[in-house]
Amino acid sequence: MLLSPKNVYCALLLFCLLASSVSVALTTNTELDADLRQILIKAINETDSFSDRFEAEVWLMDMSQRLKRRIKDPKKRLNLLKLVHYEAQRVDLPPELILAVIDIESNFDRWALSYVGARGYMQVMPFWLKEMNRPNDDLFTPETNVRMGCTILRFYVDKEKGDLTRGLARYNGSLGKTKYPNKVFLALRKRWYRI
Repeated sequence: MLLSPKNVYCALLLFCLLASSVSVALTTNTELDADLRQILIKAINETDSFSDRFEAEVWLMDMSQRLKRRIKDPKKRLNLLKLVHYEAQRVDLPPELILAVIDIESNFDRWALSYVGARGYMQVMPFWLKEMNRPNDDLFTPETNVRMGCTILRFYVDKEKGDLTRGLARYNGSLGKTKYPNKVFLALRKRWYRI
């Protein structure tokens, strides 16, 4: 697909703006940002779900800034972002969608517990552990929670023949209704969109 000169110009302009804002952010802030830079460099170098290092740097920096007010600790924030990216790519879902689901499900509270017993970031129900014959797994462990949540969502989207609205509703236990999927789509558009 060929891009028009206008689209190429816009893409280059966006790239320059992002590069300069990342550069300014990394060079003009306090000592805490120096620590974040080191953590970010380590995270980028350890990431295997990105197609290249530049993509990892841009995505992790962008999403880390968006998540900053919800998860204060930069290490925890980057670990969660790497995990979400990896698990989303593993099941062929956009990582931004998974961030929107976590946003709505738990507001990024690792220890979230719903009144019906759903647990963790993606609010996975404990009965899944019994179904998988893994009763000793802990749904508050981010790796377990995000892997199971992403896998379940992918299964439901496939079950609904690629219909993301119906797949999200099924994930939430509200098949046939659009309130939950619309909340996820709104969070995706407002907070987790991809530039």
